[in-house]
Amino acid sequence: MNKSASNENRSASELIDQRIADLADWRGATLSRMRELIKDADPDVVEEWKWMGTPVWSHDGIICTGESYKAVVKLTFAKGASLKDPSKLFNSSLDGNTRRAIDIHEGEEVDARAFKTLVRAAIDLNASAVAAKSKAKAKAKPARVKKAT
Repeated sequence: MNKSASNENRSASELIDQRIADLADWRGATLSRMRELIKDADPDVVEEWKWMGTPVWSHDGIICTGESYKAVVKLTFAKGASLKDPSKLFNSSLDGNTRRAIDIHEGEEVDARAFKTLVRAAIDLNASAVAAKSKAKAKAKPARVKKAT
């Protein structure tokens, strides 16, 4: 059985566990810590495995992805450009109109409280978008007219 076929039968959480174990260095420890902070911020977070091997955390839409590179662990917030970041955690992908990222290098620590606040803000933004879509959909639905008898 090839690796991709065996991945089909594993949950996203198991695949993320395996990614962390496979890294087996500071990147695995960093990704694990950030994952725990995400789960602390939102116990109902959904873990997904997308784009041929990217851990994704969602709640009413994507919150962020967790990529690991040789020199950095990158947490990319799907709608980061729309989030307030008073603690200035975003330090990468600052030019775009949509995403923002946090690059974590070896030896760096991310402020846990500020990070969890950012995660909760992303969830709130996702929830407001879902609510707006539902409201627009309900408004667009034609009203039923009773037939006169």
